[in-house]
Amino acid sequence: MPYTTRRLIFRAALAALLLAAFAPHAHAQTTPAIAPAPATPDFMSRYDFHLSAAAVSINDPRFSWETHFGGDLDVADYIVGRTSVLVDYEAVLGDEFRLFDPNQGNYTLEASSSARVGETEVAAVFHHVSRHLSDRPKRFAVAWNILGLRVLRRVTVAGVTIDGVATAGKVVQNSFVDYTWTGDLDLMIRRPLNPRFGVFAHGFGNAFLVDETIAHRDRQLGGTVEVGLRINGRAGAVELFAGAETRVDADPIDRIARRWALAGFRLLSK
Repeated sequence: MPYTTRRLIFRAALAALLLAAFAPHAHAQTTPAIAPAPATPDFMSRYDFHLSAAAVSINDPRFSWETHFGGDLDVADYIVGRTSVLVDYEAVLGDEFRLFDPNQGNYTLEASSSARVGETEVAAVFHHVSRHLSDRPKRFAVAWNILGLRVLRRVTVAGVTIDGVATAGKVVQNSFVDYTWTGDLDLMIRRPLNPRFGVFAHGFGNAFLVDETIAHRDRQLGGTVEVGLRINGRAGAVELFAGAETRVDADPIDRIARRWALAGFRLLSK
């Protein structure tokens, strides 16, 4: 069995152990990012929490795990639309210096306001990302701000729920990166099997148009595909998943995309 495969199996098993350790303490709920309009205007009408860890399989000691935690909330829902805030922190771990070597900390902050147009929701979005190295020298900023437009739509067919989210935006400020425009498409397909269990498939693709005079390269394309099992509990839900990812500029400095297989878990509010 190849070393990278053994390492992925080991990390997936460790993820399952971490899941067993953390699941009893997950006091969170899961509500879709696509939310129906309330009957009356509401304040703090939705809050979603997420925590995930995935083992990645790649022959590069900088990348062993990718982890996320954060929240997404609707500050106000005014029936015809809503104002939302999202916060996410990603830690990337390798095994270059130690078994669990956190070498990246990436922050995402986002604010949006939307309008509902029939079954479709259209939102103006301000999106900020900053990327940092851990235990490694870096004095300059790696960050960008985006002003964009997002379209959200949910379709339910024969018990299958399909959530689609498309976003495009102009990079209005950047530090170090060469991005000028970004776009992404997120598609989530869910099928409940019974009140306790469900299955899902998730696809996410993103594209970055660039200023070719900075790094002498063309547009960058990335994405993720996942399939998994969802287990619903009284106070939260767990998703077990496996898939593959192509990550644009996987390291903040070297401007090279990386591809890896992944397997892990996700804790969600309910």
